[in-house]
Amino acid sequence: MRVFALKNCDTCRKALKALSAAGYDVTVTDVRADGVDPADLARFHQAFGDAMVNTRSTTWRGLSEAERKEPPLSLLKAHPTLMKRPVIEHDETLYLGWERKVQAALIG
Repeated sequence: MRVFALKNCDTCRKALKALSAAGYDVTVTDVRADGVDPADLARFHQAFGDAMVNTRSTTWRGLSEAERKEPPLSLLKAHPTLMKRPVIEHDETLYLGWERKVQAALIG
């Protein structure tokens, strides 16, 4: 299982703790420290569309109006912390966020 997260994100920490407790072998990619491969970003965007951009983040609030109008994939490449997280890849299925639906699918 691969998890794309931020180490300082409370939601990401909760997800990682729950997944580890459920027995998953988790490989974590910190989107700030490690970056995200452009091919992975493209796959994520294809799966989730514009929902990939976290418009509630401090990074988003720091962008100018002109920057906010850029295509989502360009924004995510330039500012990986704009990515909604965590993104979880398990058995060739992608999950976005850590809502109840994702939790139910992965840990029951």
